[in-house]
Amino acid sequence: MRHRKSGRKLGRTTSHREAMLRNMVTSFLKHEKITTTDAKAKELRRVAERMVTLGKKGDLHARRQVLSYVRDKEVAGKLFDELSSRYREWKGGYTRIVKRGYRTGDNAPVSVIEFIREPGEAPLKGKIVSQKK
Repeated sequence: MRHRKSGRKLGRTTSHREAMLRNMVTSFLKHEKITTTDAKAKELRRVAERMVTLGKKGDLHARRQVLSYVRDKEVAGKLFDELSSRYREWKGGYTRIVKRGYRTGDNAPVSVIEFIREPGEAPLKGKIVSQKK
């Protein structure tokens, strides 16, 4: 039974899943938008929003927690300087997941996860890869 167990396994071992999420959150904080599968995007959102919240705290302990997870010191600096100031007044909900269609090779549902710039901003527009019927 999975009672009180949070998070998705994503078909990977624990070490592989943790390494993948660390790489994904580093890339997401660096580029502020990435394309991935729906399940990975939903797991990434949990981690990324925690990182932004730690960035908003800004104390030494929060900085060390972020540096223990994020793989690039420059990205951690961007988190504490740019992103934390952008979302200073927000209480959460820094990211948006937009469903983009289905991947060509294996028909997996694909989404774009991105940071929201302004409250009430319109979602990302673009071409859908393919439609499942």
